[in-house]
Amino acid sequence: MIPLRDENPSGSAPIVTRAIIALNVALFLYELLLGSDLRRFMMDFAFVPSRLTGALRAGDEPLPAPAFTLISSLFLHGGWAHLIGNMWYLWIFGDNVEDRLGKVRFLVFYLAAGVGASLTHYLANTNSAVPTVGASGAIAATLGAYAVAYPHARVVTLVPLFPFFQIMALPAMLVLGLWFVFQFFSGALSLAWSAGGGGVAWWAHIGGFAIGMLVMRFAGPATGARRMRA
Repeated sequence: MIPLRDENPSGSAPIVTRAIIALNVALFLYELLLGSDLRRFMMDFAFVPSRLTGALRAGDEPLPAPAFTLISSLFLHGGWAHLIGNMWYLWIFGDNVEDRLGKVRFLVFYLAAGVGASLTHYLANTNSAVPTVGASGAIAATLGAYAVAYPHARVVTLVPLFPFFQIMALPAMLVLGLWFVFQFFSGALSLAWSAGGGGVAWWAHIGGFAIGMLVMRFAGPATGARRMRA
């Protein structure tokens, strides 16, 4: 299923969401300009689990450098499809979570949840030398938060009913719940088949979604935040 938009207008301008999207796009365009230097750039700023393990266990390098990649990797992407897919989800769901939490709290939430998601990936892949980039962990947290805050909001979704496609307005909890179930089973299979060695960072998605749900469960709305009408 592909979400197209939600029927849940935000009560304020999503300044932080737009700024995050703009920064991701700008950094991706910068990546395209690097040419042969891109590989080195990725090794410096992407999150590599084995690099963090080396710093923690063997003192291979000072800890701040690999720890910083937990944040820097959130703003890098591996291709146009990767970037557009992540930013599309953030555009649809980020504005309402920002509205609910408030702008400063949403920014802190986005960064902290992104780090937490990357650490979940790390726990499942401590010795992996595969660089990990992308905002998907932080965006998964945003989806989890949205599912808790607006479970009955309608999400206009493109549903494949082979050989046809149907556009339906479905409850957010259904759309996002199915998304999470897919991530969970994919993550479990990745552990069984490849010992968590690489590919999509499924466990970052799983951890991020869970973090987002927990945060929204206990975080009250920002002062003046709009509550969704029945």
